[in-house]
Amino acid sequence: MPPAEPDQSCSLCLFWDEGVTAYNFSPAHPMDPTRLALTMRLVEAFGLPALPGVTVTAAPPAGESTLHLVHRLDYIEAVRKAAADPGTLDEPHGLGTEDNPVFPEMHTASALIAGQSVGAAEAVWHGRARHAVNFAGGLHHAMPGRASGFCVYNDAALAVARLLELGAERVVYVDVDVHHGDGVQQAFWDDPRVLTISLHEHPSTLFPQTGWATETGGAEAPGAAANLPLPAGTGDAGWLRAFHALVPELIAAFRPEVIVSQHGADTHLEDPLAHLAVTVDAQRAVAAALHELAHQHCEGRWVALGGGGYAVVDVVPRTWTHLVATAAGHPIDPAAETPEAWRAEVYRRTRQPAPSRMTDGADARFRDFAESGYDPGDRLDQAILATRRAVFPHHGLLP
Repeated sequence: MPPAEPDQSCSLCLFWDEGVTAYNFSPAHPMDPTRLALTMRLVEAFGLPALPGVTVTAAPPAGESTLHLVHRLDYIEAVRKAAADPGTLDEPHGLGTEDNPVFPEMHTASALIAGQSVGAAEAVWHGRARHAVNFAGGLHHAMPGRASGFCVYNDAALAVARLLELGAERVVYVDVDVHHGDGVQQAFWDDPRVLTISLHEHPSTLFPQTGWATETGGAEAPGAAANLPLPAGTGDAGWLRAFHALVPELIAAFRPEVIVSQHGADTHLEDPLAHLAVTVDAQRAVAAALHELAHQHCEGRWVALGGGGYAVVDVVPRTWTHLVATAAGHPIDPAAETPEAWRAEVYRRTRQPAPSRMTDGADARFRDFAESGYDPGDRLDQAILATRRAVFPHHGLLP
């Protein structure tokens, strides 16, 4: 396969601060910050920071007033107090639990990650770049007053909230993590300026047990949420079929000024915490689709975040490096070998062998729902149609 041609219309602010790797619950916790460091080292190994139009920058930690755009002040104070006493168990605020054990940098590292996502939103809105990426972000489960699902501060919701504060009138949030983007949905449940779209494993088989097709927004914003719960075992063809059956039409109908997307890599077939069977190649294809949708509908304004992903060596660095390269307008050929220096760094850090190529060898093909038609005997098609029936009429679309 020949190298992809660079997209000259792209410019990228990549937000990175080594301090985000202090977001570390414990050595045994699945949310291993090594995945962040290895991603940035792979980004560097491919020379992406040196590309024309790419700027690597860092934003300050989110302050209390910024965090308060989404989170309650009593919760922010509870996080600070817990961090000062790592033995804290504060179940009402979700702190000190098995999912969210307290660590000394809990407030500072969480605020730093949030600051990068807020900074990314500001960079795109103010035109400093068409695209911005913070792959350390995407902590989409945190609630206004509670930590949840490895997430302390909801940087994704904060990025959207900052865009609204700056004057955005319509923002689409697209979440392709294997887990439902429940915290972002809740933050904007009654806000007609925001459309949250989440594709995730079915809530009957995975945390947080929300994200049913019938969840379509509050009384003040009917149709403000779209949820497509996917059957366990869904692979590339089904995942891409579902994405393209839902996302492009909703974005076209909603006419957003900005797209904010969350690219959790835990949909991958090797992820230890979930049950989908997606490859790096399909994850790359969805990043490319969102990039194209941003150019089609938002003059390129696109804020892309990371998220879950617990195959620390084999999956996360490749998936998010593809995301960065796509946003930079210089997509990496999937057949490309991973740089030898990066493979050596992986072994030095983890004593594990690194993947040798940027592909899983999949072709990421799918049957288009609109062209091939609905199969009433197929569980995936049943899920797609249920979601389209639930939310499309709110946007003047036919299911």
